[in-house]
Order: sequence, then structure tokens, then C-alpha cells
Amino acid sequence: MHIALLAPLPPEQNGIADYAGHLKNALEQHGVQVSTPLAGLGNDVTRTQAALQAFDWQGIDLVHAEIGGGRLAEFNGLRALRARFAHLPLTATVHDPERLVWRREHLPWPLSLAQGLPNPLPQVATVLADPLCLHEERQLARSLTRLVTLTRSGSQCLKQRMGLKAEQMVVIPHGNLEIPAAPLPPLEPLRLLYFGFIYRGKGIEDLLDALALTFSQQPALRDKIRLTLAGGSEPEMAFGPSGSYLDQLRQRINQLQLNDSIEWGLDVPAGDIPKVIQAHHVMVLPYRESSKLKLLGNLRGTSGALSWAVACGRGAITSDARSFAEEVAHSNGVIYPQGNVPALAAELSHLCATPELAIRWAEHASLIGSQRTWPLTAARFVQMFEDACGGR
Repeated sequence: MHIALLAPLPPEQNGIADYAGHLKNALEQHGVQVSTPLAGLGNDVTRTQAALQAFDWQGIDLVHAEIGGGRLAEFNGLRALRARFAHLPLTATVHDPERLVWRREHLPWPLSLAQGLPNPLPQVATVLADPLCLHEERQLARSLTRLVTLTRSGSQCLKQRMGLKAEQMVVIPHGNLEIPAAPLPPLEPLRLLYFGFIYRGKGIEDLLDALALTFSQQPALRDKIRLTLAGGSEPEMAFGPSGSYLDQLRQRINQLQLNDSIEWGLDVPAGDIPKVIQAHHVMVLPYRESSKLKLLGNLRGTSGALSWAVACGRGAITSDARSFAEEVAHSNGVIYPQGNVPALAAELSHLCATPELAIRWAEHASLIGSQRTWPLTAARFVQMFEDACGGR
């Protein structure tokens, strides 16, 4: 089988590029020939459309895309291919259900006049233009042969919002690398890890506030908990109109008097990620859902960081954002209401009081990880591709 993969790929620094890179390698190990016509072009819609137009499609059995993360290149690429090839099987992994892309490349006139005006006028224009964006998303989604989501809840939300048929839907959990098991470190001090790309919107401030609240309520725990903030700090994500996010986090840590309890692990080399995660007891992901996105729908994606947690045999404390509740429903962690700092502090205190929880979570996480290795995940994709091609 020869497929074309439309996706960001390493060395681009984002979770979907990491996912697509692992998927490509695993598919090739299964004997699938994978061409990447958009490799190295980023999210430039004009360049990617030109690349698709120039690509030789002779012999391509199926096109698979990775859609999400605010990117439009793959979405618009699929639209162009469906218009050009009415019967070519098109499939996609939708990373941010219940929508495909959530926004258009350009606002229609006269709403486009709001771009560049002071807030909240551009946001109001985006909301007013959303029915057109939703129509385009539904039009493409209904034309796709198969749509893959990483969770069952994401699949149900996507199916309902896009008006899809049950036979179009496939659930394939996030794949993970085969990581040799490693024992938990000594249970004292309790080592917590935030892992992922470090930028605004991940709720890291809530985690810092919860840690400070825990120490104020139980001063004796100050010597028994350590938190590491680790992950990518891509400048385009970590810097914004309000300045360096990393500097703001450091300032907050100083204000909360947490300096002695925090360690940093920025831009961890890929080969060192398992060692970093397995040096901790539990991963903490305090994500908050965007209040702006709530105007457009419910975000029901998951997290590559959670995939790393199960691959490395570690449990997780997560907010109830996205589809995290489903991901830690296998006795491999616990959830708390997003944005609820006292609730997160309570979970941290409970874990300190009953550290055997970390042991149980780790055991169940290891089991999940063994069921989601990339070779097994790729085999599920190959079966899905074969089913999609059989219905040409």
C-alpha cells in the first residue's frame, strides 16, 4: 500500500508533528510506503496547495491527514484533494474534536475589516463567521472515508457535531513508544512532573498555586514534595505580546516562595524523555479549556504527554479538560475540576498521605502502555486503511 501523509513532521516542535513522525515510522515498519508531499512546508496554505498540485498522485492508494493544533494546511489540502479526486479514499486523525480546525484562514468581507482592530472586535468577528467555518468543516468531514479520534468521547462528539455516519468513525488511542520499565524512585520526597510544551493555556499557574496552597495548609509537606516543569519552550509559543511566559512563571514561583521546590527541565532531548519521566512518581497536567473556544464548541482531544506517562509507566493527576477523564479512567490516575486550585491541592495532599496510590497508578499505566505501542497502533491504522480502500 502506498499512502500520502499530510501532516507536520519533526523537526517542527509540536505534539502533532511528534505523533505523525512516530506513525510514519511505524507504518513503514509494517510495509506501508509513505510519501509526505507537505514535509518542511509548515502551515503555509499557499505553498502547501502548490505542493499538492505539483505532486504525482499516480499510484497513491489513500491519503491520510493529521488535523488539529490550529493548522489549516492539512484541512485545506484535503478539501482541494476531494474536489480534484472524487473517489480517492481520504482519512484523517482529528486531534481536536468536536471540530476539525475551529477557524477559517480568512474572515469573509465585511467581517475581515475587524482584523487589526482593538479587542474584542476581531473575536466577535470570528464568532459571527463561525457558521461558515462550521459548514466547511461539516462538508469536508462528511466527504472523508474514515475519521480517527484518540478517544471514544472525542469520537462521539465529532460524530454528533459534524453529522457523520457511524461507519466513518474509528477510535485508535494515542500510540506510544516501547519504553523499558523502571521502578519508581523512593516515595519521599514525592516527585511531581509537569511535562509538555510550556506556553500559556496549559494551566501551569494553577499547579503552582495549588502547590503553594498545599504548603500553606501543611507546612511539613514543603520538604516532601518536589515539582519539575519540563518540556519544550519553542520561542513562538513561549513569547507573546505580554512578554516571556517563562520569565512570568519564574516570577510567580518567586512570589509564591517555591524556588526550593521547583526544578526545570527545558527542551529535553527526545532520547532523555523516558529517563526524565521515570525519575518522577506522577505526571500532573492542569490544563484549562479556552474560554474563547467554548463559544465555538467543546474541545475533546487528549494529550501526547499522557501518552508518554503510560509509555513510561507513570500515573497522572489531570484536570477534567478535554477527554482526560477517559484517559485516566483505567486506575492510572485521577481528575479534578479544571481551574479549581483547592481541589488540585487536595489531590496533592491525598497523594502525599497515601503514596501507594502512585504505585498502583504506575502498574495500571504500564499495562495500558503495553497495549498502545506504536507497532500495535500502526497495525490498527493499516487495518483502517485497508477497510477504507475496500470501499472505494
